[in-house]
Amino acid sequence: MDNLPTRPFIDLDHARVAVEAARAKATDLGISVVATVVDPGGLVVTLDRMAGAPLLSMDLAVDKAWTAVSLGSPTQAVWDGVSTRPDLVAGLAGRGRISLLGGGVPIVWNGTVVGAIGVSGGTAAEDVLCAESGVEALG
Repeated sequence: MDNLPTRPFIDLDHARVAVEAARAKATDLGISVVATVVDPGGLVVTLDRMAGAPLLSMDLAVDKAWTAVSLGSPTQAVWDGVSTRPDLVAGLAGRGRISLLGGGVPIVWNGTVVGAIGVSGGTAAEDVLCAESGVEALG
């Protein structure tokens, strides 16, 4: 078992940095959001709900992060790529956890996806800004 591959993943401290940056951006925008970070397996590392954020946003934020880490692509880019293809939209939308809403962004370290952040509570554009702020805070 000495030769088992290892895979880097985001830890709790870094996940909290990303979530705090997303929250700060939401505050700047005057909105309340849920921000979450998942590891490469799509498991929640941390989740934070700002006062006043919609309850549904808790699930949506996780789904956005899960989609971003699963596909290795921002959810907005996924939507942009499939929005003109009703067959793809229907196929992906019927997959349960897949989210085609903007606000999920992979976290990449040294060329490897180590997690993803998902933000929900604002418009898709606002959620994207918050999620991108979270990733940018990680350097």
